[in-house]
Amino acid sequence: MLKWNDIIRFTVNGNPTPPKRVEKSLEEWKKILTTEEFEITRLKGTERAHSSDMCGLFEPGKYACKCCKTPLFDASVKFESGTGWPSFTQPIEENVVAYHKDTSFGMIRVEVLCNVCDSHLGHIFPDGPEPSGLRYCVNALSLEKIEE
Repeated sequence: MLKWNDIIRFTVNGNPTPPKRVEKSLEEWKKILTTEEFEITRLKGTERAHSSDMCGLFEPGKYACKCCKTPLFDASVKFESGTGWPSFTQPIEENVVAYHKDTSFGMIRVEVLCNVCDSHLGHIFPDGPEPSGLRYCVNALSLEKIEE
């Protein structure tokens, strides 16, 4: 189970090796994503809080990267954070999410990306529930639900 110290270690020493790589040009991504999905995933945008019904969905299943379809999170680790974005405590596998120091907007945060295609997912914070204490705060538009 990943903890905050592991996340900081990844931001300093490098991310785990991804299970595979998917690389496309921005033009190729534009052809397969909606304008909003492209803005979030490829240009590091953020959707408005509470703009998606995905926050309130807790049915069994998995959540995959919208861009490359790699399974990233399981519904069993999804929780209601009250932030207005889907929140998870752990990725499905340690190597499917990448972590980068983000100093934009005068803040110091840790950005989370799909480790397979570099899609911007959101940010991670050390204020989640136990036992991990992690909160992956993810843009709903960067995910797609895979039904069980």
